[in-house]
This record gives sequence, structure tokens and C-alpha cells, in this order.
Amino acid sequence: MSNALLVSSNDKGTDMLVQLLKAEEAPKISTVSNGAEARRIIISNEYDLIIINTPLIDEFGHELAIKITDQTTSAVVMIVKSEICEQVMAKVEDYGVLLVTKPLNKMMFYQTLKLANATRKRILGFKSENVRLAQKIDEIRLIDRAKCVLIQYLNLTEQQAHRHIEKQAMDMRVTRTEVAQGILKTYET
Repeated sequence: MSNALLVSSNDKGTDMLVQLLKAEEAPKISTVSNGAEARRIIISNEYDLIIINTPLIDEFGHELAIKITDQTTSAVVMIVKSEICEQVMAKVEDYGVLLVTKPLNKMMFYQTLKLANATRKRILGFKSENVRLAQKIDEIRLIDRAKCVLIQYLNLTEQQAHRHIEKQAMDMRVTRTEVAQGILKTYET
């Protein structure tokens, strides 16, 4: 993890967690002391990992964790008292928030960080795949619009319009998208 945000209202807990994160070689560690500050800072900064040491002075922290998972690709780890772990887990587990109980077991903490990192990488993979698929859909829509224009203005069949776009792309050594954009410029302006 290259950068982390630590949200903790407890100075002693903050110091201990910073030391643990430095041992994991997190090069940039930012700290804030409450949920409101955390909400402000995540708007303008991207974090690989966000750790919430509950309770915070202005809220418990589970709502913050849910908001972070909705708005970012950051891995979120909450540190909660073992007595309330089950209650908190019921609220946050569907959002992919990982829990570590107090008193903190260093080995369990490090394992959770590794799991958080793996989970974040998987989320980023899904996100990039989602972007790639959205671009592909946009490309298909553009080509279909160009086919419709060819059908309308040149009285071609759908198959002939498809062949026309494919042939132009091969002859001009450009993508079908570029051919479709040219067709749309020609006939729709």
C-alpha cells in the first residue's frame, strides 16, 4: 500500500497504528481525528487504505466506512472492540469493510492489511474492466448509429452498411469507430 489514511480520535491508538503501518512500509500516512475531517480529505485525495479506529469523537465510524466504500476504491479496515464486533460486522460486511478487534493482535492486523490490499487490487481490476466495457458499448452504439445513417441516406441494408464500414476501415487503415465518426459528420451536419 503506497498511501494510507488513519482516522482515529485516540492519540495513543494513532501513534501505535502509525508505527504498525510504518513497519508495513506504507510510505505516506495521513492522520485525521474525526469523521468530518475524513470526509473532507477523501474528496480531494486518493488512498489505498483507510483505517478507522472506532469510536470517533463525532460518530462511531461505521457510516464513514460505508460512505468511503461507496465513493472510493480504497480498502477500508475498522478497528472495533471485540464485544461489539458482531453488531458492527452486521452493518458493514456487505460493503466489503474488514474488521479487526481490540485489543489489537499484530499478526491479525498485518494479515488483514494483506487481505485489504488484495481486495483493493481486485476492485481496481473490476473497475478497469468496467471502463473498458463501457468504452466498447459506446463504440458499438456509434457504429450502429453510422449504420442507421447509411441505411437512411444510401438505402443500404444493415448487412451492406456493416460491410461498407468494415471495408472503409480496412482500406483507410483506421478503426471502425473512426469510419463511423466520419460517416456521422458527413451525413448528420
